[in-house]
Amino acid sequence: GSGYYAAEGHTNEVYVEEAPPEPALDYRRVPQWCATLNIHRGEATCYSPRGGSYRSSLGTRCELSCTRGYRLVGPSTVQCLPSRHWSGMSYCRQIRCHVLPAVLRGSYACSAGVQMDSRCHYSCLPGYQLEGDRSRVCMEDGRWSGSEPVCVDTEPPKIRCPESRERIAEPGKLTAIIYWDPPRVKDSADGVIKRVMLRGPEPGSEFPEGEHVIRYTAYDQAYNRASCKFRIRVQVRRCPVLKPPQNGYLSCTSDGNNYGATCEYQCDGGYERQGTSLRVCQSTQQWTGSQPLCAPMQINTGVNSAASLLDQFHEKRRLLVISAPDPSNRYYKMQISMLQVRRSSRHPASHPATPASSHGSPPLQQATCGLDLRHVTTIELVGQPPHEVGRIREHQLSLSIIEELRQFLHLTRSHFNAVLLDKAGIDRERYISPVNPDELFLFIDTYLLSEREAARRAQSGDPCE
Repeated sequence: GSGYYAAEGHTNEVYVEEAPPEPALDYRRVPQWCATLNIHRGEATCYSPRGGSYRSSLGTRCELSCTRGYRLVGPSTVQCLPSRHWSGMSYCRQIRCHVLPAVLRGSYACSAGVQMDSRCHYSCLPGYQLEGDRSRVCMEDGRWSGSEPVCVDTEPPKIRCPESRERIAEPGKLTAIIYWDPPRVKDSADGVIKRVMLRGPEPGSEFPEGEHVIRYTAYDQAYNRASCKFRIRVQVRRCPVLKPPQNGYLSCTSDGNNYGATCEYQCDGGYERQGTSLRVCQSTQQWTGSQPLCAPMQINTGVNSAASLLDQFHEKRRLLVISAPDPSNRYYKMQISMLQVRRSSRHPASHPATPASSHGSPPLQQATCGLDLRHVTTIELVGQPPHEVGRIREHQLSLSIIEELRQFLHLTRSHFNAVLLDKAGIDRERYISPVNPDELFLFIDTYLLSEREAARRAQSGDPCE
């Protein structure tokens, strides 16, 4: 063959024609020596030694080029040879970039596939952010511009805590057991929640009075985190604070004035309760009943036996029974004097009858206060029958009761003696000479006080000081 021709279809290859008859060498009659040069999707610029009208004569040189988007494959310059063939074969191949790889958790869309000038735009799935080039272009050298981007999860998960709540403490308690549902957590990216952490007590815990903050923190697979919180408030319904009765005290359960608490009124030794003994704090924040009184204990000396007399003091009062042969007995007079007046326990007197005003000594205080504080009642048995006298304060005892008391307590009329009985009526200490009130009170405080009495003394101190 002697040249090129354009092939039909989508191939850009150059095909050789069938060999024409052997040409004559007369160029005037055969101006077309080689086949007409035509490149699909390209252009040939030729220069013939015979002039511009001869494009394929012997010796014609052509420069080949391709249109935009195509690349020349083969020599860029060919020449028409005496053999009536062009010196080379070339064609235009479309410029194509490689197929872009898929993007994890994302995608891309291209304007013209993988052809030159095709622009591919990247996007990510909801919840992911694109990092890198947002678009890439297929360039003339068959490579994509920029670099491959990635889709990363930078958005924290969405978390919603339960609503804040308030509860009333249970009856008789200062706490409430509270339950709640776990928070609602959703990840905006792949929906996977790695971990949910609770900061605070677990649901179903017992919460004390007051306000408590519960926090939850959720982490997704990319360790983005989100937090939420809600509040729990426990309210304790309370009644007004009860005051102890005069000459008495209160013994309350729980916290003393919360809903469900029960308070029991107790009277000091020597006093009797008049009125209700128990009061309960209701949910309305009001107490049941009304406050009782502690009235002085009524001593009945008109009983027919010493046992009946002593039963009146059982678990209520201690007894100091003083016995003397006659009212003029020196020890008896000294004992009565000391029980009526004594110095402060912090400044013991050198003599019980020494006036308090001499030499700037501490002020006197009534020993009666100390006796009442320790629930001590004094019984005096003085003299000889038939003129013997027995008394409890202003109450007079019959001769038969006096005799029974002496026999029961083994008290002789021949000399001074004293017996200290506890609240159970048991003989705890005997004295054959007058006892100083400080010594008496120290013995009672050390050996005879109940736990409740000791606690009250520790709390209130000594009001007789």
